[in-house]
Order: sequence, then C-alpha cells, then structure tokens
Amino acid sequence: MLQFLIRRLIGAVVIMFLIGAFTFFLFYTVPQDFAALSCGKNCSPENLAVIRENLGLDKPITTQFWEFMSGIVTGRDFPQGHCSAPCLGVSFDSGNFVWDSIVDRFPLTLSLTVGGLVIFLTLGLGSGLLAAWKRGTVVDKIVSGASIVLSSFQIYLLGPIVLGILVYSSGIMENPKYHPFTENPGAWALGLLIPWVVMATIFTAQYTRMSRSTMIEQLQEEHVRTARAKGMSQRYVFFRYAWRGSLIPIVTILGIDLSALLAGAVVTEFTFDLPGLGRLAVDSSLTKDLPLTMGIMLFGAFFILILNIIVDLAYAYIDPRVRLS
Repeated sequence: MLQFLIRRLIGAVVIMFLIGAFTFFLFYTVPQDFAALSCGKNCSPENLAVIRENLGLDKPITTQFWEFMSGIVTGRDFPQGHCSAPCLGVSFDSGNFVWDSIVDRFPLTLSLTVGGLVIFLTLGLGSGLLAAWKRGTVVDKIVSGASIVLSSFQIYLLGPIVLGILVYSSGIMENPKYHPFTENPGAWALGLLIPWVVMATIFTAQYTRMSRSTMIEQLQEEHVRTARAKGMSQRYVFFRYAWRGSLIPIVTILGIDLSALLAGAVVTEFTFDLPGLGRLAVDSSLTKDLPLTMGIMLFGAFFILILNIIVDLAYAYIDPRVRLS
C-alpha cells in the first residue's frame, strides 16, 4: 500500500508539472499584450514599459516559464514584495498575489461543499438504501419517483424559486451570506442553509438512484446469496456484505463531484451571489486576468489529483480484493 501511495504521489507531481506547463504556454503564447491588459486604457508607453518589466514580460518565454514553475515551489520577488510559495503570480486586475486571492475565496467554496456534502450523502444514501430494502413496494416507488422528479431540476432554476418563497415573499430567512465558521458557527450555518439545501436536492436525487441500483446489484452477487444460504439474517447480509460492496461506484462519482465543487461551485455561487472560488474564476475570465485564471486552474487540478488518490485508497479499504491486487 505504501509503494502504491508513493507511486501515485510521484505521478501526481509529474501530472501537475505537465498541467502547469500546458496552461502556461497555452496562455502566454497567444498574440496578446498582457502588459496592456494590466495597464488599462490611456496607458502611456512609459507606464507600459514599466509594467512589462515588473511582470517579467520582457524576458524570454523560457525564462518566464522557469520563474513561474520555480515560484510555485520556492516563491518569487515582485515589485509588490516577496510572493511566498506556492506563488502563482500577480493578478493583472487587482495587483494582488494570485494565491492570496484564491485563499481569500476558498473558505466559502469549501463551506458550500462540506455542508452540501453532509446533506446529500445522508439523504441520498439513506433513501437509496431504503428503496433497495423495500424493493418493489410503495416506498420504493415513492423514493424512485421523487428522485426522478428532483433530478430534472437545476440549481439556477430551483435556487430563485426557493429564494422567492423563503426570502423575498415570506421573509422567513435572509439572503444567503457567508460568515466565517470560526467567528460564528451559527451564522455560518444559517447563512448557507438555502444554498446547501438547493445544491443537496440536486445531488440527493443522483445519489439516491445510484445507491439503490448498486445495492440491488450487490444483492444478486454470489457471496451475498451464499451468506443468505448459511442462515444469516437479512439485515446482517444487507449491511455487512451488500452495502459495503455497493459503495465503490458511489465513491468514484463522489470523488468527481467533490473535485468539481472544491474547484468552484460556479452555478451555486452565481445563483446566490456568493463570492467564492467559482465566481472568482468567471470574473477573472471576463477581465482577461490570465495569471488568476491559471492559478485557479492549477488549484482545481491539484484537488482533482488529490481526490483521485483518496478515492483509490478508499477502494482498498472498502474492497479487500483491491488490496490484494
């Protein structure tokens, strides 16, 4: 297991390097004067030359690439000061360090992800297991039908409806707002409750259908039928053998969903006007703030790689056959 983990970590480092190289040359080889983007309108040639020198754009492309990649590990020096590792450059638009901008927005995105995750995993897996346990009954039909209906909704449609009912019409709740968890946990939970519920509604439908289908499939496996033949109780077989085996495809999809959410829940943040990482990514694209866009892309790629490794380790924990292989 340790050798497997080391191999995956080395592979992740190589992939991150390749992604960084591809992203850098993709952006910095396009025919665009980035110094002019940073300088803005009515920029004098003198200011343009100073900005080009401060950003290092007057150096050869290979030197710029080396400084960018080495800055991620060791940090870099800019006219604004020293950028500590991991240094992803300086924003063209705000002049702030890219890493600082990402760190400033990430807690909100992380809060959205964690809160929504707890709700949709609890409801999705629970209702899916219930439907599989009561397969063919009225309960199964109600749960399956509800999951189909809920899966047809989208956040940008369901979000405004919920806001209109709970916030604007009745005034039961306030507009979603982020409060740091460390300052006021109650305000943190209450301010993000509506986005959590809306986001969880969409994901709950997906995980309900998936957990039900994988559970029913596991109940047909030979080792489950053998356990029943040995006289084990239905409840014991259901939770001890079938449920554990049904988790592997769920863990796979969960890793993908978490990667996307942690990299930036764009639709959720725009729907509820929350300044998270997804909102920052869209804003940076609209303002052509390429260092910030690159930094967010690398940040998202990092989470995708890490979560893939965690998913592989979870496979080994869930299924002993994976550990043996």
